[in-house]
Amino acid sequence: MYSTLITSLDAGILTITVNRPDKLNALNKEVMADLDAVSSDMATNEEIKGVILTGSGTKAFVAGADISEFIDLTRGEGLDLARRGQEIFFKFENSSKPVIAAVNGFALGGGCELAMACHFRIASENAKFGQPEVNLGLIPGYGGTQRLVQLIGKGRTLELLMTGNMIDAQTALQYGLVNHVVTLEELITKARSIMDVILSKAPFAIGKCIAAANAVYDNEKMGYEVELEAFGDCFGTEDKKEGTSAFLEKRKPVFKGN
Repeated sequence: MYSTLITSLDAGILTITVNRPDKLNALNKEVMADLDAVSSDMATNEEIKGVILTGSGTKAFVAGADISEFIDLTRGEGLDLARRGQEIFFKFENSSKPVIAAVNGFALGGGCELAMACHFRIASENAKFGQPEVNLGLIPGYGGTQRLVQLIGKGRTLELLMTGNMIDAQTALQYGLVNHVVTLEELITKARSIMDVILSKAPFAIGKCIAAANAVYDNEKMGYEVELEAFGDCFGTEDKKEGTSAFLEKRKPVFKGN
């Protein structure tokens, strides 16, 4: 179905693996087109309840963009490239279904930006993160300058952007860039175990959590309004009735997604 992605759907969890191991899973036009297509399937396929995004092999999640595609681009073409990248990554960030990045090795440049577009990140012990675009006379263009500030703060972001340095998994954990660090062998298992917990909750409420949290970075006042409306919307669902009833009846809720 995809030329550069391997996908598998099991128990409502879609695992997406970027599959260019000979290129350390670098993002090229084909990968970006496939990510765009799979993000549309995520939105429309009701069998998909949650998503885990990872890379093929043990060396890299996504080691960056395919720089060979940058060589002859004009300013206008570079602008178009970044705009398309941002639009595709927004689809992951704004998905109403939970998206976890399972980072197995290098997440550099566009790869770090892709990981940050997911709702949160779990890293293997060998993971490395960085935005080394300055070494090419560039800056991140797929949202990296914005999301990195949101996640780790302005000072640490500017140091990473301006030095081009990488940080290891434990430093990423300390900075708040990742939620957990596990062995490479445990990575997908850990991601699935957290996703299983998330998928046991009311899907409508999960989607509203994502929307409200994302709204913080649009406009503070708007974020509170988004939360207000989302809270009210939840009261119109059968899952809310089930959840509150189960709590009062001291039983486990059975959510149906409506």
